[in-house]
Amino acid sequence: MGFFDFLGGLFTADMAIDLGTANTLVYVKGRGIILSEPSVVAYHIKDGVKKVLAVGEDAKLMLGRTPGSIQAIRPMREGVIADFDTAEEMIKHFIRKVHKRSTFSKPKIIVCVPHGATPVEKRAIRQSVLSAGARKAGLIAEPIAAAIGAGMPITDPTGNMVVDIGGGTTEVAVLSLGDIVYARSVRVGGDRMDEAIISYLRRQQNLLVGESTAERIKTSIGTARMPDDGRGSSMQIRGRDLLNGVPKEIEISQAQVAEALAEPVQQICEAVMTALEATPPDLAADIVDRGVMLTGGGALLGDLDLALREQTGLAVSIADESLNCVALGTGKALEYEKQLRHAIDYDS
Repeated sequence: MGFFDFLGGLFTADMAIDLGTANTLVYVKGRGIILSEPSVVAYHIKDGVKKVLAVGEDAKLMLGRTPGSIQAIRPMREGVIADFDTAEEMIKHFIRKVHKRSTFSKPKIIVCVPHGATPVEKRAIRQSVLSAGARKAGLIAEPIAAAIGAGMPITDPTGNMVVDIGGGTTEVAVLSLGDIVYARSVRVGGDRMDEAIISYLRRQQNLLVGESTAERIKTSIGTARMPDDGRGSSMQIRGRDLLNGVPKEIEISQAQVAEALAEPVQQICEAVMTALEATPPDLAADIVDRGVMLTGGGALLGDLDLALREQTGLAVSIADESLNCVALGTGKALEYEKQLRHAIDYDS
């Protein structure tokens, strides 16, 4: 460690970043989560030169509404970096936003990565974080971070099952003694649910809606199982009529949304079932006692816990701050680095 790195370390607050497909959260040591913004970057392109126009909340408002000279990009796809340069710009922006003091500080940063990320994908994340100004970049597996954030006793010699449903991936993991015994990552998450709603409306109603409308439907009346009365609540949505090309407004019911989301929900249930089948018998017995913990934004989908309970027969609970679990867990790994040293990878 060079003298300047040492000096940089004195004037800085180390960070933990949950670099999500949908949202990026930044946890600062000793201060908690102080930033939560959409993982979106908007560029202005002039004469082939890109210039960052907006990042986060402001850029998200531009998604699907930009003229030819402006491009709104989501640099993360399925939990990993899809656009290297844009991701770097986004991380830089968030670090600067958190560190208002000086450009002198170089924080140590821990980032969570999906369990299924390849060595190449991990290197891309590490490289982006270092290029964005970190003096040291550590990686922690998302299921471990989610379980720590949900307050599960993962260092005990008992089986804990966590299902983290993010924007791009669903991670199902069985943990014991502070590490992963079995984990499975399926590329189904909030984004896939939005796509399912878009294609359902196109097929059944001849209506074309954008991503932001699909997300609004999901968060307002989204449900994982059919409402008891066969219809449930409803909402008005607007889109483009595919038959005559004009904008139109229709009503969509909860039952229709449940039908649209049936496939992604089934894929999540199957991933949980597969994980249970692969779990060693003694740990499976612990999971029967303790149940399954749901974390991530996708856990907030209506009745998803009930749908999982019906499929598995296990008790299913939703973490208190399910949206922030991974960021809180990554932050705790930063605070209690000595105890969780084995879970943080600094050098792959």
